[in-house]
Amino acid sequence: MPTDRVFIALGSNLGDSRAIVGTAMDRLDSISRLPVRRSSLWTSTPVDCPPGSPLFINAVVEFFPREEETPESLLTQLQSFEVDAGRRPKTVLNEARPLDLDLIAWGAEVRNTTSLVLPHPRAHLRRFVLQPLAELAPDFLPPGQNTPVAGLLAQLSTEEVLRHLL
Repeated sequence: MPTDRVFIALGSNLGDSRAIVGTAMDRLDSISRLPVRRSSLWTSTPVDCPPGSPLFINAVVEFFPREEETPESLLTQLQSFEVDAGRRPKTVLNEARPLDLDLIAWGAEVRNTTSLVLPHPRAHLRRFVLQPLAELAPDFLPPGQNTPVAGLLAQLSTEEVLRHLL
């Protein structure tokens, strides 16, 4: 098991979201050093999105970077996958989108640049990230946290509603 545990959150609420997330998982698998580990699929209510936004399909994968990969190079690939899935430049904050890929954590790496913040600054506050992440890594301790993922999930107080799909 690699020491750098890399987690990527996937979300979609525009188009055939189940198929889009599945295709994104397959693409991540194709660039991973080892087969990715996949969470179940979940539907979730939108968080901080415009009124009337559709439900999301969410999941998390554990990704195994190649030796030459960096968080920044992976982020570039994630953004390319989003564009390939039909994502357009934002016109409204948190608007509906066919694919959203967020780099949640890269082991103990901490970054705070204009293009990348690691760990993801709101992941520990979002049930739609923590629930699928807890399937894969309940004992993972995100950098900057004192509580592992399962504990963060248990302590979370949010209005989000998730439903297990697969």
